[in-house]
Amino acid sequence: MSAHDYSFTKIDGGPLPLKAYRGKAVLVVNTASECGFTPQYKELEALWRRYGSKGLVVLGVPSNDFGAQEPGTEAQIQNFCERNYQVSFPMTAKVKTIGAGAHPFYKWVVAELSEDAAPRWNFHKYLIDGEGNLAEAWPSKIEPGSKTVGDAVERLLPS
Repeated sequence: MSAHDYSFTKIDGGPLPLKAYRGKAVLVVNTASECGFTPQYKELEALWRRYGSKGLVVLGVPSNDFGAQEPGTEAQIQNFCERNYQVSFPMTAKVKTIGAGAHPFYKWVVAELSEDAAPRWNFHKYLIDGEGNLAEAWPSKIEPGSKTVGDAVERLLPS
């Protein structure tokens, strides 16, 4: 199994299969609109703009799992992200990221890396390589604009 075996639903409807990103690095981030980490949307958008044409996909995955900090509908979430952070990277419909009802992608992450790899809060990040393997994982406090994330992304970009 790899990340390419999973699919989400786009925030505005329709399938979003991760296999569509084969050959690209994908940064999967569980997001929330009412969190102290919400300003990370700005850095995620900057990563997308800097590396998107070079083979990076930033994928925002809204979730209401932590502190009920994503209470809105998909339309409200999309409007918030566009209005406040000019988000143009792909976003999914809202999903559960933890527990028995977690989206299959997040269950796979736990199966691959252990329960310790499950998101502990909003804006947990997973970097997937072009073959669909988990390459890196970072907790919320590691900012998308950090050298740590940037260096890891650059290592995975297609030549």
